[in-house]
Amino acid sequence: MTDSARGTFRLFDRGSWGESGRIADILRKETVGGALLLAGAVLALAWANSPWSGTYQALRALTFGPGALHLDLDLATWAADGLLAIFFFVAGLELKREFVAGDLSDPRRAAVPISAALGGVMVPAVLYTVVNVGGGVRGWAIPTATDIAFALAALAVIGTHLPAPCARSC
Repeated sequence: MTDSARGTFRLFDRGSWGESGRIADILRKETVGGALLLAGAVLALAWANSPWSGTYQALRALTFGPGALHLDLDLATWAADGLLAIFFFVAGLELKREFVAGDLSDPRRAAVPISAALGGVMVPAVLYTVVNVGGGVRGWAIPTATDIAFALAALAVIGTHLPAPCARSC
């Protein structure tokens, strides 16, 4: 007799096919992913600036990975180098699809998003450099890289409330 037939509950059980499908559909929505990213950032900021910041720093310093491959890295490095690399790979694939077969294949329609992307890279880098003039400016790429992820998360969350793009007659 199985656990489900006996009526026992297991916390990490797979659940039914329909339930798993509904959860997978919810997690695939961009709005949920963006909301999770923003909520995680708020939680991390609150935790890092709380009286329990020592536990946050200890978690960031937690080291794991295969040492034989020189990948025994701390959690902060895995997040900064590994997860951001995956994020930018996926974002790059989506951009390529848009430039090749999507809305951005027309240069006139791509001009504004390209200008906004250039500004989104250059403005944070210039602001960081101006604020840190005379000091160490080695970290200018950090605000340049992370603002893209947060901009996409914010657009995913509020994107359903934005007006639809106008037709060619606009």
